Amino acid sequence: MMEERMGDCWSYTKDQFDNLEKHTQSGIEFVERYTKFVKERSEIEINYAKQIRNLSKKYQPKKNSREEEENKYTSCRAFLSTLNELNDYAGQHEVIAENLTSQIIAELSRYLTELKAERKSHFHDGRKAQQHIESSWKQLEASKRRFERDCKEADRAQQYFERMDADINVTKADVEKARQQAQMRHQMAADSKTEYSNFLTKFNQEQNEHYHTLIPNIFQKLQEMEERRIERVGMSMKTYAEVDREVLPIVGKCLDGMTKAAESIEPKTDSKQVVESYKSGFEPPGEVEFEDYGPGQSMKRTVSETSLSNSRGEAKERPSGGKSKGKLWPFIKNKNKGSGPEDFSHLPPEQRRKKLQAKIDDFNKDIQKEMDQKDALTKMKGVYEKNPQMGDPASVDPRLVEIAMNIEKIQSEVQKFEGWLAEVEGRLPSKSDPPRRQSGLYETQNSNSTTVGNNCAQDRESSPDGSYTEEQSSETQVKVAIANTPEFDDEFDDGDEETLPTIGTCKAIYQFEGNTPLTGHNEGTISVTEGELLYVIEEDKGDGWTRVRRNEEEEGYVPTSYVEVFLEPNAKERL
Repeated sequence: MMEERMGDCWSYTKDQFDNLEKHTQSGIEFVERYTKFVKERSEIEINYAKQIRNLSKKYQPKKNSREEEENKYTSCRAFLSTLNELNDYAGQHEVIAENLTSQIIAELSRYLTELKAERKSHFHDGRKAQQHIESSWKQLEASKRRFERDCKEADRAQQYFERMDADINVTKADVEKARQQAQMRHQMAADSKTEYSNFLTKFNQEQNEHYHTLIPNIFQKLQEMEERRIERVGMSMKTYAEVDREVLPIVGKCLDGMTKAAESIEPKTDSKQVVESYKSGFEPPGEVEFEDYGPGQSMKRTVSETSLSNSRGEAKERPSGGKSKGKLWPFIKNKNKGSGPEDFSHLPPEQRRKKLQAKIDDFNKDIQKEMDQKDALTKMKGVYEKNPQMGDPASVDPRLVEIAMNIEKIQSEVQKFEGWLAEVEGRLPSKSDPPRRQSGLYETQNSNSTTVGNNCAQDRESSPDGSYTEEQSSETQVKVAIANTPEFDDEFDDGDEETLPTIGTCKAIYQFEGNTPLTGHNEGTISVTEGELLYVIEEDKGDGWTRVRRNEEEEGYVPTSYVEVFLEPNAKERL
């Protein structure tokens, strides 16, 4: 019965360890699962932030593009502010991902390693205690069986001695021998009893310690370990929420920034900007005068400078072989957007004035930069002169000479553009001026009105019936006007320029920002980067510019001082 009861206890204890082992393993798997969940959330935040940043970058205005020019409008600036706030908003999602990784994923991963090691240690101690109590029980059982065997052997030896002592036929020596054997067996039985008693006492102590101290302590440690695990998961879940909550104030500021940007939109200001941007400076046409062709009235026809239909009607009667160029300047479409004459004469007066002023401002900025460099180099030269060991003062002179030449060139450009600006501002009408034409077409008509009138008179004299031929006079007037308009010349100049041959190569020794199509800065120039190799198609003719070509379609002027020119035959094939 005792053995059965002990077996049941051990089996129960073993079953409890198995149950605890399964439960704690399930707890570890739960922590791993939660860690994986947070990790995937972090990856989602990173990808989301990346996509938001790419979206913001995609819709940022491109440098030197029409979108960048439109930033003067409040709606475009508001959209740009929204994109910037959206970029900051994406940054907060990156902060969420970083905090989730550092505060939860890394901590739980480290804790899982510690948890697995602690769990393994506790179950190892439990198995060791179980093995020890089982070993003590086996020793007790062995001593008990040995005691039982020795007692039986002692009884048999005693019975054998008593039979030998009662038998008269047995010698005294045999009886003595049987007596000694019985005494020895009784002594062995006594020793076995003592050993069994000692093992029993020891086992009872160990069993009491096992069931009342060791196993409860191990179970207690496993319970505390499990409670710490649950508490750790709870703290991680709380941190998970706090990570989001921490960025909410900044996210709110981003959203407030978007709202403020939207509220900053001013439709009237934008519409005024459009008016200011496209204001031509033309005065509206005056009233059309009445021309009487009744009996007794003069048949002399003069050119009306106040009729919009004048040029249209005359243009209709032009031969079909050519394009009509008789439209007023405000209604002419500019076919050369982003390019045109250096003096911007292809633009309306007001737009031309703005372009010229912008060029002058840019030149003045360039002059200031050169002056700053000159001042810095002058100071450096002074330091070298006072402290020759720091450098050679003569080494600064070439650069000073180059800067002086650059300033002189830029100042000459400023004077040239200021002359054009003065010309435009002199022609621009003031508000008190009477309405008059500013178009080059009508100025040409006015300057040639006398000639046209004389031609009309000659036509009347040469006509067989002495009558006035309106069609001939009108056609002659349109021909004269169109032949003197710049657009007429531009039409026949397109496509006449031949590709210049390559006369050498050059290497850019400085970076140069050339023509930008939208702003119109540095018209006719080409951008180069330091170390870039180009073809030379025209030498410097003394104006400080060399004409180069990058490929068959891209060519322009660069400052001669910015490149190192190699004029030698067959350069193109070796480049």
